[in-house]
Amino acid sequence: MALKPQSIRKSVTIFLNGREVEKQEVLELSKEWNEKQENLFKRLLKNEGEMTIKGIIIKTVLQEKVVNSFGEKDPKHIIMPGVDDRF
Repeated sequence: MALKPQSIRKSVTIFLNGREVEKQEVLELSKEWNEKQENLFKRLLKNEGEMTIKGIIIKTVLQEKVVNSFGEKDPKHIIMPGVDDRF
């Protein structure tokens, strides 16, 4: 079995032995994994972490989500109050 391209999202950065790699390289490498190793890697994609598969150290780093103090996604356009508006 091998991973499908949609398994690896854009929000995850993957390092193999300390070197940042592209999605395609991980997909090629996953062809040699068994089902258990594949499941562990998929779990690693959801959480940041580090593991070793077949002597290769795999590390994942998630990009931080940009949110405001309410935990909501910030709007793209910020509306500033005008001269006549009150705070």
